[in-house]
Amino acid sequence: MQIEKMRSEHKLLKSFNYELKELEKGYANRTLYINLNDNHIEEQPVTQFMKDKFVGGKGFGLYKLWHAVKPETRWQDPENEIIIAPGPVCGITQYPGTGKSLVVSISPLTDMVIDSNVGGYVGPFLKFSGWDALEIQGKADKDVIIVIDGNDGSVQIEEAPLEAVDGHVLGEQLTEMYAKDEDDRRNVAVVTAGTAAENTLIGLLNFTFYDTRRKVARLKQAGRGGIGTVFRDKNIKGIVIRYAGTHGNMNNVDNISPINKAGIKIHKQIDKLDDVQCRMRQIGTANIVEVMDAYDLLPTHNYQYGSHKDTINIDSHTFVRDYITQNTPDGCWYGCSLSCAKAADHFELESGPYKGDKVVVDGPEYETAAGCGSNIGVFDPRGILELNFYCDTYGIDTISFGTLTAFVMECYERGIINKEITGGLELNFGNKWAAYELIHQMSRGEGFGKIAGLGIRKMKDIFEKEYGADRAFLDDIGMEQKGLEYSEYMSKESLAQQGGYGLTNKGPQHDEAWLIFMDMVNNQIPTFEDKAEALHYFPMFRTWFGLCGFCKLPWNDTTPESNATADEPAKMPEHVQNYVDIFNGVTGLSIDKHELIKQSERVYNFQRIFNIRMGKGLRKHDATPYRSMGPVTKEEYLSREERYDGQLKDLVGLDPTGLSVEDKMAKTREYRESQYEKLTDAVYLRRGWTPNGVPKVEKLEELGMDLPELLEVVKKHL
Repeated sequence: MQIEKMRSEHKLLKSFNYELKELEKGYANRTLYINLNDNHIEEQPVTQFMKDKFVGGKGFGLYKLWHAVKPETRWQDPENEIIIAPGPVCGITQYPGTGKSLVVSISPLTDMVIDSNVGGYVGPFLKFSGWDALEIQGKADKDVIIVIDGNDGSVQIEEAPLEAVDGHVLGEQLTEMYAKDEDDRRNVAVVTAGTAAENTLIGLLNFTFYDTRRKVARLKQAGRGGIGTVFRDKNIKGIVIRYAGTHGNMNNVDNISPINKAGIKIHKQIDKLDDVQCRMRQIGTANIVEVMDAYDLLPTHNYQYGSHKDTINIDSHTFVRDYITQNTPDGCWYGCSLSCAKAADHFELESGPYKGDKVVVDGPEYETAAGCGSNIGVFDPRGILELNFYCDTYGIDTISFGTLTAFVMECYERGIINKEITGGLELNFGNKWAAYELIHQMSRGEGFGKIAGLGIRKMKDIFEKEYGADRAFLDDIGMEQKGLEYSEYMSKESLAQQGGYGLTNKGPQHDEAWLIFMDMVNNQIPTFEDKAEALHYFPMFRTWFGLCGFCKLPWNDTTPESNATADEPAKMPEHVQNYVDIFNGVTGLSIDKHELIKQSERVYNFQRIFNIRMGKGLRKHDATPYRSMGPVTKEEYLSREERYDGQLKDLVGLDPTGLSVEDKMAKTREYRESQYEKLTDAVYLRRGWTPNGVPKVEKLEELGMDLPELLEVVKKHL
């Protein structure tokens, strides 16, 4: 269909004009509020209080959402919001990884706050257009798009009945529609979801960036927690942001000199060392597929095992050799020399409504290669790329899709569900064609795909109530926590990583703490106190990226030479100082590395209390499935029998000789579950929380977060 025909059918529902202003030390000093119930649009101020307590990005999103919802608000209620916020550093071009924005909402999967970080041009263009956050509330009656033009100073809400819904099509349509000419396409960024986001609870948002070399609107994802489902439930088809005129100091920073200095230093480091370190410019995060396999950490067959003989078929070298375009500067924001946003060009699809089309596949990221590969037994790179593409365009999270598909495949192989229940799908591990059909059913909202798309937590309820499954066993093997599916790392042999997944605010996502190598491989944090310190520092440090608009990859996916002699090499101290210098250079403040952590603690504790306000966020909600801790089945124990027997002898003080496998499993479980409880105690103590996981009043006072509305919540649980 012609773009002109589509646009001619648009109906303007509301137009809003605003005064164009320059940014000031990284801030626009205002946010944009839109209520789709009545198409109300207004400008709201960013106060000094908001900057002092919440910084920006995720912090602003949480602050706005707190004031928008009630404790009983659920994801599909009109008062739920989607907030997109870039942070004060977002949009600088001197340092890699500075195009991130954070998306915040109430999650369909967890019934509490979810936040998801995302690259692409949307966040920077939103800020350059004059807004520190976009806050969307209410529901439209019909499909609408929101159009922000940062050069004209206009916001429009338009009915859009004819455009596609799937991300790769709609991204192209809206880019062409709102660009003034071919060259202007680089100045248009789009937010989309997809057809499966309409029919599942695992919907994502795609944020585009226009690739001038490939001449295509590429997709980056705010993947976790079902925000795309909220997006489509609000009848938002897309968001378009146009801004022409990007240059190196859009943020009007206080002092550009330390920013330039830090940027020059890390660009040289990446150029010199990336090819011998993480190879991010070759393959992106998928460089670790074979590394995880070598250390028995690659989730295989629903996290039963950590390696597989066929991993060589999906390792990073295979993707580099056969699929991923090389020698292309694939940054998802200007100035990112790490260039990890890799893509497979001219990839011919072999299934679904786009079968035979040759497309650009953005990825695979490591999480996708593991989740849609080894975890479901698909050791076929084509299969991984096909699922990668359809997850993106249909608007669903590759992590949740991979983990929930692994769960249903294990349930199928163990006879908990059968072909009658799955509608004929033979969901054995390794059956990529069944995985294809499952995702296409999610897009269409039919068949077993509609059940699977509810996520693991709701599937466990269905399998127990309708099919008589053993609930305790489902809880053991269903790799979800707080309602969110696990990301793709084996945590059985790393107590710290068990905490890195379980003791989180939003659920088992590795962006809070990735401690497997520190703990399991390098034994750098042997005691409970060491682990607790790591589970305090790293979640706080990583939270800070989302307050400011940074990507975490340039922090620890490239290592400075100074790290060899650093006192705390796991923290990458040279890079930490870079971030301090950049933040101060942008904002004119004078924080140090300790205040950096305090900034995050304020927001982190606020989010914990937000969860408590929503009826979550206590110790019982931090419990994890046993498979994240140890072997659930006899097969799992026997696959590592020598290791487990040795641990019984060395750690438990029990001679396993003569014991049955079942007895050894029971003793192993008793020990490992007790270790997790002790770790939980230690982490809560270090974070300044009660044994029930509630932030103490004195901790809030220390942070300057003893706000009346927060004290009202916590005092009910003290």
